[in-house]
Amino acid sequence: MSELEELEQQERELVFGRFTNADAWRLGCLLVELAGELPVAIDIRRGTQQLFHAGLEGSTADNDAWIARKVRVVERYGASSFLVGRRLAAKGQQLDAGMGVDPADYAAHGGAFPIRVRDVGVVGVVTVSGLPQADDHALVIKALRAIPRD
Repeated sequence: MSELEELEQQERELVFGRFTNADAWRLGCLLVELAGELPVAIDIRRGTQQLFHAGLEGSTADNDAWIARKVRVVERYGASSFLVGRRLAAKGQQLDAGMGVDPADYAAHGGAFPIRVRDVGVVGVVTVSGLPQADDHALVIKALRAIPRD
C-alpha cells in the first residue's frame, strides 16, 4: 500500500459514531499520556469551540500557531493536514497563493486530523504540534485507534 493509500484508509477507518465534549476530554488525556515527555501541544476542537488544549513541557506558543494553520487546512479541505500535504507533494505542488491560500495562515504539514462522525461528516479537528510532521500525525493516529469511536 502506498503512503497516500494508507493515509486515505486512515480517513475512512477513523470515524466516530458521535463526538461529545467527554470524548474530546478522553482523547486529549490519552494524547497527553501517549506523548509522555515529548515537547508537543495538543488541541481538540469541535466547530469553532476549543474542547481541549495542552502545552506539554518544551512546547511553545509557536506550536499553537502551527496548530491554527494545520486546523485551517483540515477545515478547508476536509482531510488530514498530512494527507493534503502529501497529495500536493505527489503533484509537485504546494499550498500557497496559487491555490488561493496564504501560507502564513495554512500549513499542509502532518498533525491535524479530521474528527469525522458517521452520517454527519467532519465536525472537528484533533491536532498535535511539536514533532516532525510524520510523527505528529502518527501520534494522533495512535490515539484515535486506541480510543472507542462508537
